[in-house]
Amino acid sequence: MERTFTYIIREEDDGKDIHAFLREKGYSRHILASMKPIPDAVLVNGVHQYMRYILRRSDVLTTKVRDNVSSETIIPAPVPFRIIYEDPDLLVIDKPANEAIHPAVGHPANTLGNGVVWYFQQKSIPFVFRCINRLDRDTTGLLIVAKNLVSASILEQQLVRREIHRTYLAVVDGHTPAEGTIDLPIARKEGSLIERCVDFDRGDRAITHFQTLAYFPAPGRTDFLNSRKAVSASGTAKTDFTPGYSAVCLKLETGRTHQIRVHMSYRGHPLLGDTLYNLHYLRKPDELSEPGTVKPSGGDPLAITRQALHSWKLDFIHPITGEAMHFTAPVPEDMRALLYQTPKDSF
Repeated sequence: MERTFTYIIREEDDGKDIHAFLREKGYSRHILASMKPIPDAVLVNGVHQYMRYILRRSDVLTTKVRDNVSSETIIPAPVPFRIIYEDPDLLVIDKPANEAIHPAVGHPANTLGNGVVWYFQQKSIPFVFRCINRLDRDTTGLLIVAKNLVSASILEQQLVRREIHRTYLAVVDGHTPAEGTIDLPIARKEGSLIERCVDFDRGDRAITHFQTLAYFPAPGRTDFLNSRKAVSASGTAKTDFTPGYSAVCLKLETGRTHQIRVHMSYRGHPLLGDTLYNLHYLRKPDELSEPGTVKPSGGDPLAITRQALHSWKLDFIHPITGEAMHFTAPVPEDMRALLYQTPKDSF
């Protein structure tokens, strides 16, 4: 994929060399190095110039970045996903459940990366898969994929500066407080390659803000819920557990692996369907279908085949135009089935 950018030099940039100007625009050193073999990668007023060329007010600077080949380790495959938005610089994707982001040993082919590379292969466009934010395999919702080196570099810097704002919807056990902030450090659990835990000695700071949207008393499960204890990720029984479940809106200030799942579990409100952090979750395998699909009617009203977590809203500044971008992904049907007392248009 090839992308050309045009900049008209303003008064405040008069006297800067091209290298300094582009670095301020978000071009990494890697990008600048990759442009050197392209004969027309840097033009000023239509004439090729080197990076030390001094720019003057009203100059027209044109740059070009190019991917000549697609991601070498990602095999194109027609893996399903939904495009919410696309322009020359980025894709915003609504990822389904049961779909990993990148190929790995356990899932070499049926990933979002395979599907995106296949999408561009059908257009005969070389494409390198650069996913900016991450979601767990069974978490649904919004992701940003950069379409070129420049947009990827700028978006990754925004992510580090916490300028990409992510809002999640979760369905959790118990009656959560109206709102709150969880500020607890998270680390990899000793002896596990996957599981994380709250660890005050080794953990990295993790901050999650939450607001309760609705509480459901879970009719039909009163006997079970009254008899159970919510167990946190630390293994401590929560004796104040309230029967029922809550729909919760969560905003991440940091982006640790499994952050929402660990924080809510530690507070005694693990996500429904989370078999890693909600060990007492009741599920009936004979009544459930594939992850991310709606269960047949007549079963447990709280049954879901994955953690009930959805990347709901995404807000960021466009890396090239500077425009404020706002996106919302519809709540998937398996989570809507949990919110059975709520009008369809509420979420």
